[in-house]
Order: sequence, then C-alpha cells, then structure tokens
Amino acid sequence: MKQIIVIDVGGTSIKYGLWNEDQKELSSKGKIITPDNLESFYKVLETIVVNFKDEQVDGIGLSIPGAVDQKVGVIGGISAIPYIHDFPIRSALEERLKLPVAMENDANCAALAELSLGAAQDLKNIIFIVIGTGVGGAVVINRQLIHGSHHLGGEFGMLLGHSNKRLSHSGTSVWMARYYNKNHGTSINGKEIIEMAENGDRSAKEYTDTMYYNLAKAIYNLQFTIDPEAIIIGGGVSENKIFLKSLNQNIADLVGKVSGVKLIPKIIPAKFHNDSNLIGAAYNFYYD
Repeated sequence: MKQIIVIDVGGTSIKYGLWNEDQKELSSKGKIITPDNLESFYKVLETIVVNFKDEQVDGIGLSIPGAVDQKVGVIGGISAIPYIHDFPIRSALEERLKLPVAMENDANCAALAELSLGAAQDLKNIIFIVIGTGVGGAVVINRQLIHGSHHLGGEFGMLLGHSNKRLSHSGTSVWMARYYNKNHGTSINGKEIIEMAENGDRSAKEYTDTMYYNLAKAIYNLQFTIDPEAIIIGGGVSENKIFLKSLNQNIADLVGKVSGVKLIPKIIPAKFHNDSNLIGAAYNFYYD
C-alpha cells in the first residue's frame, strides 16, 4: 500500500491527514494552531507523525509557504511564518521525524491537486490564486508549474497596489477584518463582515469593496500578463458563494470601465477547497 502523511502549514493552522495513493483518498484529517517559534513547530509535526505510528507510510508530503527550493531543501522568500526560512529545513525535519520529506510551496501544491484530480484536469494554461491569511499563487503553462529563476513564480501576494501595500495585506478577508476591527473596536471575522456587507451594512461594504477591488485589479493585470484559460481560486474563500459572486461582479465592473479588449477573466473555484494543499503535497511526493 502506498500512503503518506500529508501536512499543510498555514499562517494560522497546520492541517494534516493520511493520503492513500492507491485509492486517491484523504482520511484522518486534523488541525493544530500554528506555533510562533521553530522548536514548537517541530514538536507539532512530531505529534502529527505519532498520530500515525500504527500506519505504514512512505514519508511526509509537506505543503508550506515561501519560495521552496526542492533541490536543496531550503525555503526562501517571506511568509506569515518567519522562522521556516533560509536554513536547510527539510534535512532538519527528516532528522527529527525519521521519515523522508518532500516539500513544495503551498500554492503550487494547490495547483498540482487541481491539475491532477480537480478543476483543471482538462486545462493547460492556468493561474491559481490561493486566498487565506495572505495570497499565494501558481502559474501553470502547458500543464507545467513555472517556478521562476528565484522560486518566486506565482507569488502574487507580493504584488503592490495602492500605497505600495502588498496584495497579501489588501486582498484577503483576514486582513480586511483586521482593519475593520481596529477601526471599529470589534473582534469579528472576515466571513461575518462579508455577510454584513451583503445584508446592507454600509461600513462593512466599504471594507469589502476595497478588498474585492484590490483582488479584481490584480486578476485583471494577471489575465493580460499570462492570458490563462481560467483563474482558479483556492483557500477557504473558494467555498464562500457571496465572496465569489462579489469578486466576479467587481472584475466585470472593472473590465467595463477600461478601454480596449473587453476580456473578463474566467473564475473557477477550486474543487478541493481547503484539501487542495494536502492532496497536492501527496502528488508532489509521488510524482515530482
């Protein structure tokens, strides 16, 4: 039996599960809060591995943020988890966990999942945008991931918008909620603010409109840079119908206001939603 432990490291939580490659099935899923230091991070992963001590596994497939160099096992760039960067983390994990580790950028994992078994099975040229704590992404040309010269291909969260604010800080419901709560003295989440805006709350709509516009503008520019068949939206928001409807409307409104080619980017929600990164980590382990 071919199976591995799959782990998706996010800015707020670490998700995990057991992937059976023969049956293409993900089971025994769980979630742990992402720690704020490296030693605690190691201990969380050790705990996850212990959970599967009675299973026969080939290794660990790891989905993780940042500019992942699979050849040397180092994560460059930046992310919401600063302690994972710029040292040989893969060899450190293999030593601690006593299992082979294959790791890939989280957004690239999402792309691999959708290419292999999901919404992009029949597509060739794709942009993936994964919206969570920040914004990740992947570029696929002729069904091949484009990593780039510095392993930064698809790092759409670094795109600069108004006041040189990165898209990761201006185009997610997590950051939108932070701005809203700071200015209103509240502690509600992005999903709640999105629902408030949908129900006519003017203040909430002001914040959500800014978020949607920032995303729509980035998507418009990416459409005319890569010219993909579709742009697939992943992360938790891919299951939020209000979010997708509003994003599509903002994109259509933006295209309507500019002159020239009136091409409206095609938006498709990811098939696997929050499981994309886990499934893609398995694909990367077995087929990279």
